[in-house]
Amino acid sequence: MSHRLQILIPEALDQRVRKAAQRARLSKGAWVRKSIEAALQPPQETRSPIDRLASLGAPTGDIEQMLAEIEAARS
Repeated sequence: MSHRLQILIPEALDQRVRKAAQRARLSKGAWVRKSIEAALQPPQETRSPIDRLASLGAPTGDIEQMLAEIEAARS
């Protein structure tokens, strides 16, 4: 369920938000939501290395297969 949040910001800040959203190819609303999410993330120093890796969304694989591929590449 979504909730509406209405705030008043100065015109200069609105222009900066609009330009930032355009650069990111997002709507102003999407840019603001993304910025709020980023601001609410715990600092990276306090997150565990596993949590930091998981947040990257990188592909993963079986460790034994990965080690075998590394060894094969060294040969």
